[in-house]
Formats: sequence, C-alpha cells, structure tokens
Amino acid sequence: MDELAYSINRTAKVLGVGRTTIYKLIKSGQVDTLKIGSRTLITTESITRLTQTRREV
Repeated sequence: MDELAYSINRTAKVLGVGRTTIYKLIKSGQVDTLKIGSRTLITTESITRLTQTRREV
C-alpha cells in the first residue's frame, strides 16, 4: 500500500525545502493536512497537486 500522507519532516525532505516553507504552504491552504493525535500529516495527493501546479507555471 502506498503512503497516504507524510510527516512535516518527510514532506520537507521530499520537496527539498525547509519545515518553515511547509508550514507556510499549510497556512496558505496550498497543501491538505490530516491531524492524527498530535501529529500533522500532509496528504500525498496534495503534494502531487502542488508539484504539478508548480510545473505548469
């Protein structure tokens, strides 16, 4: 089964950006999050959507 969501740290590593950038993306609504307990996870679907949108620009 493929991963449905990544941690903040893993998302930052996958995208090659810092954690601060990930938090800015969350705040601006550019990525979707899941809150499970105290963990905030970024959906892989929103990461894919973000990278496709950036490529088209």
